[in-house]
Amino acid sequence: MIAYPRGASSAPLLPRGVRRALDAMRANVGRGWVLLDLTDISGVSARTLQRQFQTFVGKAPRAVLRDIRFEHARRELLHGPPNSTIMDIAADCGLTHFGRFSVEYRRRYGETPSQTRKRQAVFINALASMPSCLIAARDRLMVTLGTIEAGPENAEIACHVADELAIALMRAGVSVASPPAASLCHLSGSIRGSGKQTRLTVRLTETATGRHLSAYRFDGAVDDYSAPREYLATRIAAALQPCLRVAEIENAQRKPDVDLRPRDLSLRAMPHVLSLDAEGNARATEFLERALARDPDDALATALAAWAYGQRVVYHFSAASAEDLARSAELARKAATLAGDATALAVLGNALTLLHDLEAAGRVIREALTIDGGSAWAWSRGGWIDVYNGDAESAIERFKIALDLAPDDPLAFNSLVGIGCAHFAAGNYVEAARWQQRALAEHPSSSWIHRTMCPAYVLVGAEPEARRSLTALREQYPRLTVAEVQQGFPPMPQAYRDLVFDALHAVGLPS
Repeated sequence: MIAYPRGASSAPLLPRGVRRALDAMRANVGRGWVLLDLTDISGVSARTLQRQFQTFVGKAPRAVLRDIRFEHARRELLHGPPNSTIMDIAADCGLTHFGRFSVEYRRRYGETPSQTRKRQAVFINALASMPSCLIAARDRLMVTLGTIEAGPENAEIACHVADELAIALMRAGVSVASPPAASLCHLSGSIRGSGKQTRLTVRLTETATGRHLSAYRFDGAVDDYSAPREYLATRIAAALQPCLRVAEIENAQRKPDVDLRPRDLSLRAMPHVLSLDAEGNARATEFLERALARDPDDALATALAAWAYGQRVVYHFSAASAEDLARSAELARKAATLAGDATALAVLGNALTLLHDLEAAGRVIREALTIDGGSAWAWSRGGWIDVYNGDAESAIERFKIALDLAPDDPLAFNSLVGIGCAHFAAGNYVEAARWQQRALAEHPSSSWIHRTMCPAYVLVGAEPEARRSLTALREQYPRLTVAEVQQGFPPMPQAYRDLVFDALHAVGLPS
């Protein structure tokens, strides 16, 4: 699977010979390719092909082939037939030494092949438990779903994929219609090839302009013997959700203020809520209070506002902690009485965890996943609930499902933070610091990450890194004390909290 980000081209421009060689290797990853085979296919000399690979791909053909084999193996572990064995998948990809495959796989992806396979099983089981009912998408983004083009041999499969994709999108809170209905976005696709050589491509465009927004490509068998089409459709809908959300937000931002509905104001607020920084939070609450003034019963506005006010305490955005907590709790109680889609429920789950109500948050997140098993936000929040309840293994599994579903989502960095916290809870402080450092690199304005990254460095004896981390934290929060960190800290287990607070004090944060 490849999910292309908004506005990106589907592939870099490559010389014809390199492109032919890459296509051949991807079409038959298990073949014992040698350079002579590739030169015959590419139509250029061995020296020229090697030079072009180094120039345009940055690696020799042999190294690229190994990358392709591992990418294919990972895709099969995540998306392939549930009954296939890991050894069979590795062998089919030309990776015949199973021990070396496992070691290299873990180095590349930070987990063992069996952990990846287990995560696929968890996801498929979650989808199987979803009821057939759908939540009515009132006042929601509309997408027209065009025909999935296919030859006669794939015509029936194309119809089934289109039907499952429509259901998956509706579960995600998107209204789906057939052309020529008026809509903000248009979804089309095609199926080419057969068996394991099948390629499914889905393209998302802006209806008014024809502008390319996103694309999703899946290579492999598209049938219920390989993996349930419902499972594939849910993954497609999940990967497209961030771009659909951005398109809807941009549409709301283009409207004159006099035409703004409560949902438009909530959409304008959403990127500021997701920023998880002080400036964004202030802007978000302004939009959301306007939305609630127009409709106090708007589910999304109420849930977002509850989360935004909770953020102000947890991330030290405000000195009025008691007032903000009270407002967050008031809004969360109200949101719990309103009918919402999976997005609103996932947002409410975020607010409830910041309010330390883990039991209610767990119920809400389970409800969100019952509606939409492809909600990356709900999977991620489920991971945080597991961290707070002391189940690090399950937490990492859920965070990684969220990242598998929507790696380009604005909140993906928060799943990286969560994986770091789960490793911290398990006593793996080196891994904790590594994941949190990665999250901070993706979202530099979230200086609050140093609250747990700094203690991780302290606990592995990396004093220079710990001091640099503390300095970065205090640059953002110059008056921060251990007591204030304690006051705003999320509901971690007591042993976790004690380690964090003691380490921060030891490295120089005032009491």
